Order: sequence, then C-alpha cells, then structure tokens
Amino acid sequence: MIEKDINSFEQLYKACNIANVSIYKLAQTREAYLSEKTENEVREIVKRSLEAMKDAIKSGLNSNELSLSGMCGADCERLQKRFQRKPALFGNTFEKITAYALATSEENLRMGKIVACPTAGSCGIVPSVLVAVGENFNISEYEQINALITAGEIGRIVSNKVALAGAVAGCQAECGVASAMSAGAVCQMLGGSNKQILNAVALALKNLLGLTCDPVCGLVEIPCVKRNPFLAIHAVTAAELALADIESKIPLDEIVDALEQTGKLMSPTLKESSQAGLAKTKTALELEKSLFKK
Repeated sequence: MIEKDINSFEQLYKACNIANVSIYKLAQTREAYLSEKTENEVREIVKRSLEAMKDAIKSGLNSNELSLSGMCGADCERLQKRFQRKPALFGNTFEKITAYALATSEENLRMGKIVACPTAGSCGIVPSVLVAVGENFNISEYEQINALITAGEIGRIVSNKVALAGAVAGCQAECGVASAMSAGAVCQMLGGSNKQILNAVALALKNLLGLTCDPVCGLVEIPCVKRNPFLAIHAVTAAELALADIESKIPLDEIVDALEQTGKLMSPTLKESSQAGLAKTKTALELEKSLFKK
C-alpha cells in the first residue's frame, strides 16, 4: 500500500520502518505512484538532473567569465590555482567540494544550465557534495541517484511547512535547506541508516537557523556565491556527526517549525529585499552606486 500523505519527517520515518525500506526507496515508489510513472522512469528523470549537475560543474571549472555585474565569476579559478600550489588542509575531497560548489554557483551567474536544488541561489551545495563524494569514494551512479532522491524528499517535506525562498524565510530556507539536503544525501551514500540520515538533516538545519538573505545590489552574487562552498562543508560535518550516532536533541520536525517561526520573526529588510545587513554596508552601497551608474 502506498502512503500518499507523508508531510512530516516523523511520518516518513514511520512509513519507512513499516515498509522496511530506505528513504529513497519509499520516495521513488511514492513519486511513481503519484506521477503515474514507473520507478525506472522516475529514476531516469533524477538521472538527468544528476547529469545536469555534473555538466554545470564541468562548465564552471573551465570558465572564469564574470557575471554581468562584474562582481563575481573568477573565484573558482582562483581556488583551483591555490590547490595546485598547495593542497587543502582537509584533503582532496574538501578541494573538490569547495571548487565544485563555486563552479556551479558561478555557472548560475553566467545564465548557464544548473539544477535549482532547492533554489538557484543554493544550486552549488547539493551537486558539490554529491558529485565530489561520489567520485572520491567510488559511489556508483545508482547510489548517487538514490542519494539525490533522498535529498529531494528532504526538500519536499521541508517545503510543506516553509516556502523555500529567501523572500519568505531568509537564506536559512535556501542555502540552509540545501545544506540539510546535502547532509542527508552524503549520509545515504556512505551507508547511513534512515535514523542517521534524518539526524544529519537535523544537525545541519538547526545550526543554520536565522541565516539572513541580504544580497548586495539585489543580485544573487554577494554573499550567495561564496556561501555555497561554506554550507557544502557544513553538510559534510553534519553527516560525519550523524554517522557517529550523534543525535539532535531537538526532533527534525520541531526544527522545521523553528525554521518557519524564525522566518516569520525575521525582519522583511533581511529577506531578499536588500534593505539591511550586508546589502547596506558602506562598501555595498558604493558597489550599488557604481553598478547602477553603468
């Protein structure tokens, strides 16, 4: 029997336990039923998204074209050159995650093809973690697709409570949710149980509550681009803790409730309106004046 109404993480966990299946398996079966497709057709759709993520990374790694504003676009190249001179402290996987996150985010600025996961402003987080870990730990494409389905189910359930938009709940609902999705995905790829996966999501999300959306010049560039690699690494930290059976003391559904409440309490000036925060610093105002003179 297909459980059609799974709108909370508690419901998801219980349904998986009853069916004795992984989160991705329940999600793909449910999606197939609701969309009137076969499970193989659902997986093929997810595979196309995975391929698009890899294409965006490849394009971004090989370009230093600036955005139309001229403010962003060359940081991925700078980072790659730095790692060529001296390896990162945390090793090659760290190098790949941070470079891939920048590559994807900068590709978005160039109007390249990306996968909004869950949004364009947070598009570098899930792909960077999923692809880098997949490459460095020899994770099969099949398992990567499973992880991406898991990430999608996480984002879907959060979106039942909170609109995944900076204008509604700040960047906690964009990059914050992307980081939580990534934490669940990497935990899935590394053999985590359903309980560990959901703990990884909880640990990632609760430590990003209150993250504002205050883009400089009203553009999805500063601080958005560099925020992607930071929160990709944040996701891996959450997964590592969860895989050690370190649990969130606050249940995941309650964290989502807190996310919703925090978004409502957050000033509208800090929710994508560029009326406060970084967007109204002295340097940001100078950039805005210079940009719009052009």
